[in-house]
Amino acid sequence: MSEAEGIRLNKFLASCGVGSRRACDALVQEGHVEINGKPCLNPAQRVEPSDFVRVDGKRVQAKQTNTVLFYKPRGYVCSREDELGRDTIYTILPSILQHLHHVGRLDRDSEGLLILTNDGDLSQQLMHPSKLVEKEYLVTSNQPVLNEHLDLFVSGVYVEKQRLRAKHVQRISSRRYRIVLETGLKRQIRQMFLTLGYQVQRLVRTRIGTLELADFPVGAWRPLEAEEIKRLQINPKQKSERRPAVKAAKKAAKKAPRRAGAPPPPPTSGRAGSAPKSKRKPGSLSLPPSSRHTSKKTAKRAPKRKF
Repeated sequence: MSEAEGIRLNKFLASCGVGSRRACDALVQEGHVEINGKPCLNPAQRVEPSDFVRVDGKRVQAKQTNTVLFYKPRGYVCSREDELGRDTIYTILPSILQHLHHVGRLDRDSEGLLILTNDGDLSQQLMHPSKLVEKEYLVTSNQPVLNEHLDLFVSGVYVEKQRLRAKHVQRISSRRYRIVLETGLKRQIRQMFLTLGYQVQRLVRTRIGTLELADFPVGAWRPLEAEEIKRLQINPKQKSERRPAVKAAKKAAKKAPRRAGAPPPPPTSGRAGSAPKSKRKPGSLSLPPSSRHTSKKTAKRAPKRKF
């Protein structure tokens, strides 16, 4: 879309560093936003470069898109303000990064890779559950986890009637494990361990998609290269989209009318050239048609014996 047509209001506000698109939707619907001096309650309203946009009376303007990698230390909350007065990540971030919002969260006792950006499209790409972006964690438990419990991490652990599961689990040592999630709920890994009778002593997020933490220092940050951002935006789900397309093509071919003189389609099941499978139930007798009909008639007409 060209700049003359404008962009959606929630996307514009996100690019200004106001917050995520969802948070911007709420601000608009609650009446905090004005366009050219008039209140706007529609997050889908188009904003053009010449428009004057205010949030709570303060003008906001789109900033240059910035995305950084940050090693969140343990003991900090992923929030701009905390009602309990705890330290937040923004208390240790420099002023030039204060306008960026965090993509996802790490709880106060967790540490590791965190992405900060004002790119709303990138945030949506990484956060939406349908994108299946992998997050990898290095977890240390208070005691060794039984093998059957490790299997439950993949098959599913029920927590408050909700099934929580990991995509992959690998034992590194007796108490250290590598866990990969595709969609993560709040404190999911800690709840899974706790439900099975263990406690997480340390949790470090080491990877988001193709971006790895490696040996990056705790509390440090760096801008992401354009190529790194491009790789992050590749949807892994696209790799598996060929299979449904092939199925749809086969289905359409079956429904298409067969031309006169064309050979019949190959069998859909069984080996090529094999006879069609019998429809009889397992365990039933296979008798010639004449035998079956004769047996039934004979059984009906047989005279009763007198004793």
